[in-house]
Formats: sequence, structure tokens, C-alpha cells
Amino acid sequence: MKLVIAIIQPYKLEDVKRELYKAEVNLITVSEVLGHGRQKGITEVYRGAKETGNLLKKVRLEIAVNDNFLEPTIKAIETGARTGETGDGKIFVMELKECIRIRTAERGSLAIG
Repeated sequence: MKLVIAIIQPYKLEDVKRELYKAEVNLITVSEVLGHGRQKGITEVYRGAKETGNLLKKVRLEIAVNDNFLEPTIKAIETGARTGETGDGKIFVMELKECIRIRTAERGSLAIG
């Protein structure tokens, strides 16, 4: 079992969800987050003065998958989120030691679904 965490541009969320559904990945958690990568934020002019905001709005996806769904999940996120520009985001994959479905007490890959 793996936990896939992706940080993407907010406007690409619908594209990523569409690609995930095509790959039959339906269980996702979405959070709005702030952060920056190499672009180190943005510079805007506000009331005539330059302001540098170093935290940008992003979307964080968390997806628990069984091993056979790992590559389709990664490909779906890449396809949906990629623009080719700086700031497209990152995908992190971590081992998922345990998963428990509260309603049924199922554990492991059965709990993921």
C-alpha cells in the first residue's frame, strides 16, 4: 500500500480529478494549502508598491492506493496537472503501513477498496 501526496495548481484540480476517474481512482482527499517551490512566490504591484508574496495557493491531494494502482495514479496526476511551466507541482509516494476502515474494521488493502 502507498500514500500518494500531490501538490498541484488549484486551477488544474478538475483536470486531475478527471484523469484519476479515468484510471478508476476514486478515493481522494483534497486540501487547500500555501507554499512555494523554485519560483519562490510572486511579485505584485499593490497600490503602487511592489509586494512579494512568497506563499502561493496550491492544492494538496492525498490518495491511498494498493500497489497495483500506484503507476496509474501517478500517470493520471501527471497528465492532469502538467502545463510544462514552473510551478506545476510535485508528487510524493510513501509507504503506507496500515489502513483501517472505521465502519467495518477492515484492514490493509481491503480497507483501501
